[in-house]
Amino acid sequence: MRLSLLITTKIKPVLVSSAMLLLGSISIITATSAYGADDLPYYNSKEFTPHWIESGSDALNDFHQIPAFSFTNQDGEKVSEKDFENRIYVAGFFFSTCPGICPMIRSKLAKVQEAFIDNDNVKILQHSIRPHTDTVELLKAYADKNGIVSNKWYLATGERDAIYSLAKSAYFASDDLGNLQNTEDFLHTESLLLIDQNRHIRGIYNGLNSASVDYLIADIKALNAQ
Repeated sequence: MRLSLLITTKIKPVLVSSAMLLLGSISIITATSAYGADDLPYYNSKEFTPHWIESGSDALNDFHQIPAFSFTNQDGEKVSEKDFENRIYVAGFFFSTCPGICPMIRSKLAKVQEAFIDNDNVKILQHSIRPHTDTVELLKAYADKNGIVSNKWYLATGERDAIYSLAKSAYFASDDLGNLQNTEDFLHTESLLLIDQNRHIRGIYNGLNSASVDYLIADIKALNAQ
C-alpha cells in the first residue's frame, strides 16, 4: 500500500495519497513503492474524501459512477459513455479560445496522449464549458492545430445544461476545485480526473503541475495493469 500523508492546510486537514498532489500550491515530497489498482482510492463527493475499497467489493455496487452522457466530438460524431466502456479515461474541462490555463493543461495532457498513444484502453475526454461558441468546426481546427488525435483525445460539445450538470453532479466541479473566471460560465477548473473501467473516480490531479501529471500517468498504468 502507498504511504498516505495528513497535510494540514489553513482550511482543514486533508488526507492525501502519495500518488497525487493536492490542488493549489501544496507541494509534497514522497517515496513510493510499487503499487496496484487497489491502492488507488475511490471518490464520491465534492469534498474528495478518499475511500479505500477493494475491487470487486459489494461496497462498489452503489458507489458513485459517471452517468450516461451524449455529446458531439471534434469530428462531428456522437460521443457517449459507451465509447469509454471498460476503458480508463482522463476527464477535464476547457474552451478553445481560453488564453490562460487551457494551453498549459493541454501541454500536460499531450504527455498523457503520448504515453498511451498505442493503448486503446486509455483515452482523454475534455468537455467544452462554452459549447455555444465551441462548434464542431472550431474544435476540429483546434484539435488539428494542437496535435490532438481523434479517438484518443475527445473534445466534447453539446447542450450547455447537460455539460454543466455533468460537471457539477458527476465530476464535482466546484469552487473548491477551480479558478473563478470573469465570465458568466461556471468555474474553469484546472483539475483532471482519473476515471476507471467502471466509471468510478479514482484520482484528482492538478493539470498545471508536471509532477502531478506524472503521478496521473503512473496511476493510469496501475489501473491498466489490473
